[in-house]
Amino acid sequence: MSNRLKVTPNDLSAFWMPFTANRQFKQAPRMFVSAKDMHYTTSDGRKVLDGTAGLWCVNAGHCRPKITEAIQHQAAELDYAPAFQMGHPIVFELANRLVDIAPKGMDHVFFTNSGSESVDTALKMAIAYHRARGEGSRTRLIGRERGYHGVNFGGISVGGIVNNRKMFGTLLGGVDHMPHTHLPEKNAFSKGVPEHGAELANELERIVALHDASTIAAVIVEPVAGSTGVILPPKGYLQKLREICTKHGILLIFDEVITGFGRLGTPFAADYFGVTPDIMTTAKGVSNGVIPMGAVFVTKEIHDAFMTGPDHMIEFFHGYTYSGNPIACAAALGTLDTYKEEGLLTRGEELAPYWEDALHSLKGEPNVIDVRNIGLIGAIELAPIAGQPTKRAFSAFVKAFEHGLLIRTTGDIIALSPPLIITKGQINELIDHLRDVLRSID
Repeated sequence: MSNRLKVTPNDLSAFWMPFTANRQFKQAPRMFVSAKDMHYTTSDGRKVLDGTAGLWCVNAGHCRPKITEAIQHQAAELDYAPAFQMGHPIVFELANRLVDIAPKGMDHVFFTNSGSESVDTALKMAIAYHRARGEGSRTRLIGRERGYHGVNFGGISVGGIVNNRKMFGTLLGGVDHMPHTHLPEKNAFSKGVPEHGAELANELERIVALHDASTIAAVIVEPVAGSTGVILPPKGYLQKLREICTKHGILLIFDEVITGFGRLGTPFAADYFGVTPDIMTTAKGVSNGVIPMGAVFVTKEIHDAFMTGPDHMIEFFHGYTYSGNPIACAAALGTLDTYKEEGLLTRGEELAPYWEDALHSLKGEPNVIDVRNIGLIGAIELAPIAGQPTKRAFSAFVKAFEHGLLIRTTGDIIALSPPLIITKGQINELIDHLRDVLRSID
C-alpha cells in the first residue's frame, strides 16, 4: 500500500459524502485504509470487525483472492467493451452462471451498475412489458411505506422512506403505496419471521379496487426491508401478495439487492420464502461489492414479449455504458466461484440459529425495545431520545467504531449483516462489543 493511502488527507472539503453527516465526519474522520476477510484496518492501525458486510454487499468477506485475481487478469486482457450492438464472452458466461442459481423460471438477466439502476430498469421493464402485450393502460406502480429501492427517481417514487423523498419534488406520478409490515405491538422480539400481519397484503386489493387492475403495471417490495431497519414479512404475507398479483395480472417485483446471494441462507429470498416474482432486482453481492454491478432477472415470458418485430430493430430502448463491463463481470465470476467453493450461498442457514440466539441475548439491555432477525440479518431497535430522533443510534455507531466494530444505523435502529464467512467466535465478539456499546451510551 502506498504511503499516501495510510494517512488522512489534509483537506477533506472537496468530497461531498453520500448519506453522511458531512460536518460531523470531517471534524473526526473515520478512515479505513485496508481490509481482509472479516476486518477493516483504520488509518491509525486499528482492526475493525465488519458487522455490516460493508454496505450489505461484501458477502464473501474482503479482498478475497479469486476475485482479486479475476480482476487483475481481466484488466490486462480486455478492459472495456461496449454492450450496445456488441458483446464479449465473459458477460454471456456470467449471465448463464447467474441463471443457473436463480429461482426456477427466471431465465434472463439484464446488467446494470447498482441497485438503484436495477430498480429503475425493472420498473421500465414492467411498464414496457404491458405495452408490448397491448395493455398500455397499465402504468401505475405500487410500492410500500418504509420501502427502500435506491435513490434514482423511480426508486424513491416507489420507495417509502420520507427523508429520501421529501426534498425532491413531486417524483413520478401514478404511484401508490401499501402499508409496511412493522407491528411492534404484536411482533416485538420475534425470532425469525413474525406471526402477525399477513392480512396487510390484502391492502393491495384495496388499491386495486381504487385504481382498477387494468391501470397497475407492477408491485415492488423488498422480501425483507433492509435499509429501513430490517422489517420482516409476516408468515404468509409474500405468498398472499403473489396470489393477488397473479389474480389481477400485475407483475410482482422482488428487490433482492440486499437479500440476494446468500444473505438468508439461500441463494435468494425468493428461495427462502418459496415465492417466485416476475422480476428480481439484484446488485451488491453479485460482485461482492468490489466493482459496481447489478443484475435484473426476468422470466422467459417477460423477455419474449419484447422479442417481436423486425430482427434488426432494438427491442428495449434502455441500457448503460457500463452494462456488463468486462472487469465487473470478472469480479462477479470470481465472486460466484468463491461462493460455490466455500458454500456461502447456504452457509447462513447453518449459522442462523446461533446468530439468532446471540442477537436476542441483547434483550433487556439499556434502551433496547425490539430485536429482529432472519438469516444473517439482525436489527436492534432503540428507544429514541425525546426530541432527538436518531441521536441514540448514531451515538452507538460512533462508540462501536471506537470499540472496533462497524455497525449500520437507520433512524434509531442498529442493523447488522456481517460477511457470510463470519465464525461463531466472531459472532460472540460482535455481540460482546455491541453489549458494551449499549451499556455505555445514554
